[in-house]
Amino acid sequence: MPTEEPKRPWEQQLRDAATHLEADLKNVVKYINEEVVPDVRRNGSEALRAAAAELHKLASRMDDHARRSSAPPPKDTSKP
Repeated sequence: MPTEEPKRPWEQQLRDAATHLEADLKNVVKYINEEVVPDVRRNGSEALRAAAAELHKLASRMDDHARRSSAPPPKDTSKP
């Protein structure tokens, strides 16, 4: 039976980020379906502004996550 190699930290961080991104996108889709679509039918321009505000929040969270998880690359000590 093959043994699984331990995951590298960056691989786990990438998996975690993908999981969070997937959850955020599901929430955005749910929000659009439940809040935006009915509003568009009633008042299109206001609903688009609301959707833009939510997308702006999502983009900010993604930027914040990218800044928190980006570490400087390791220094190459193999050069003489």
